[in-house]
Order: sequence, then structure tokens, then C-alpha cells
Amino acid sequence: MFRHDMAEFQGGLPGSDATYHSDRLRHALEDDDWAAYLFISDDRPVGFSFVRALSGPARVLNSFFVVRGARRSGIGTRAVREVIARHPGPWRIAFQRSNTAAVVFWRRVATEIAGDSWTEEPEDVPPDVWISFTTG
Repeated sequence: MFRHDMAEFQGGLPGSDATYHSDRLRHALEDDDWAAYLFISDDRPVGFSFVRALSGPARVLNSFFVVRGARRSGIGTRAVREVIARHPGPWRIAFQRSNTAAVVFWRRVATEIAGDSWTEEPEDVPPDVWISFTTG
């Protein structure tokens, strides 16, 4: 569902087997420098996130997804706050400028977590925008 959702902003079609690539999932589950989180609500999976570069200078929220039926319910905000709290220190979060809902969401989350102490940096290649901040 995540790859299908992101195809709107990143382009791409599923493979001949009707699935999207799963290299991030493989890394998140097998690489010690990654962490995978599954979000549950009422015993149902409603989203996930992958964090990479756990031993690097900044943690990177590599993927973040909440199913459409659970969006705008507060689940995403609670989930990202919990994930970030598990890995204090510098953070970088990327999103697509054309995804207006993501722009609003990540700016709001950065402000809630870091106050005015966050930066937004445009990039020339997708993902288009990176937000950076540090947590205690």
C-alpha cells in the first residue's frame, strides 16, 4: 500500500508480478543499522516506519506510512513521536514537495517536537525536501 501510495509522487509501476520493490523492507528487517516499527490500532495494522542510520551522525526516517482510513486521526503523530523518542539525537526526515499533506504534516510534527529549532532544506532530486532537528 505504501509503494502504491507513493507512486503518485515518485512515479513507478509495479513489477510483472504485480508487486512493488521491497528492498527497504528487506533492509529494515535484516540490517542492524535499521529499525522497523509497525503501528497497531484496535489489533489492526494501520501503518509502519523504517529508521536507518541508527549508528550514523543522524537517524533517517526512511519510510513512514499510515493507511488512508486511519489518517487525520492522530495515529500518525503519536506514532512518529514514539519512534523518534526511541532514538534521541539528530534526525533527518524526507518528503516530496508535491505531497501537500506530507508538507503540512512534517512541518507540524517538527514544530511539535523541536519548537523553532528545525530546518527545512530543499533538494534537487526526490525526495525534494529534508527536515532536520535534534531531540534530547
